[in-house]
Amino acid sequence: MTTEKRTADTMPARPARYGLKWTACLAAALAAVLLLSWLPPAVAQERVERRTLLQLLFGRPAPRQPVYRTAPVRPPVRVPRAAKKTSSSVTTITTTRAPAVPAPAPKLGSAQKILVVGDFLAGGIGEGLIEAFANAPGTTIEIRSNGSSGLVRDDYHNWPFELPVLLDEIKPALVVVALGANDRQQMTTTAAKEKFPTDAWFTEYQKRVNAFAHLIVDRDIPLLWVGIPPFKSPGMTADVIKLNEVFRTTTEKVGGEFIDIWDGFVDQDGRFVLTGSDINGQQVRLRGSDGINLTAAGKRKIAFYLEKPARRHLGDMASPGLLRLDADNLPELISLPPSDMQNVVRTQPIGLTDPALDGSGELLGAGPLTPSPFPSPRDQLVQTGILPTAPQGRIDNYQIVTKPQP
Repeated sequence: MTTEKRTADTMPARPARYGLKWTACLAAALAAVLLLSWLPPAVAQERVERRTLLQLLFGRPAPRQPVYRTAPVRPPVRVPRAAKKTSSSVTTITTTRAPAVPAPAPKLGSAQKILVVGDFLAGGIGEGLIEAFANAPGTTIEIRSNGSSGLVRDDYHNWPFELPVLLDEIKPALVVVALGANDRQQMTTTAAKEKFPTDAWFTEYQKRVNAFAHLIVDRDIPLLWVGIPPFKSPGMTADVIKLNEVFRTTTEKVGGEFIDIWDGFVDQDGRFVLTGSDINGQQVRLRGSDGINLTAAGKRKIAFYLEKPARRHLGDMASPGLLRLDADNLPELISLPPSDMQNVVRTQPIGLTDPALDGSGELLGAGPLTPSPFPSPRDQLVQTGILPTAPQGRIDNYQIVTKPQP
């Protein structure tokens, strides 16, 4: 056998990773021996726990104790307010006050009086009349109403007894009556008790209305009887229609005037409305939520129905803004001396229909017109069918105007 001698050149090369592995193991073992020799004897005899490589090399770190830090107390920081921005341009706001409402003219001492009597509707109508004639210095309104009164319960309020006393005390020039809204109930007569709305009840009620109206017209005082407006309840509205018919026929029979306000408080189909047109045509609330009482606009609307007949009876005294001459404000009479009386020019009154007013002796159209030598545009159109040429510049002149060339 031949023995071959191996040299470094002939031996196979070991991988480099094996050399590094053995070096690391050797270093770790050496570190462990050094660590055990460094530990105290009591600790070295204890059972060695499993540790990581880093713990073997550098030891187990001591447990950290929590450290609490107290944050310093800082004073509150005050943030300065932002300064108001001042603009270079100053804006001026001008407020315009509403024009002051002129005070109503003072009433004259000789002002005629309108007496309003009746139930709760009469009280509202009187308030509307006060507003309507506020600027009429020759007219004053006197309200004598009882909200729950009527012509049925004379034991509660006896209008046939109270009315003559009021007429003698106030001496009105016109009387406005609004009654009947509370009369839909049993009526007690001398003979029996009549239930509403039987024929016997309406017969007796018409007699009472007739007697009440005669208390006014027999004194030669104009009478305006205001009809009852419709109510929210259909049953009440149906009864009111019958009552208004009694008021109409009786008032007109004795020479008074019945004021029908029905159409002002219903729609186009004749149904009750809470909201409707006021005296200015604006949509407003006319009735209360109960469907019975009137609002301020509703009271003024009823007064609007009464203004025209009231002015017809009272004349100029009911005109707004009219300053009548009273005994206290008559102007002083100026008397001229006899020498100046000859200078006064007396003019005879001239009628508007006087033919001599324009220097002619005939009225216009009394004689035939003088024929014109030229036909009028109308005659020319009827006779020839040709319109005359329109003047230049008028809108119906369709001639083309050409501008001269420069």
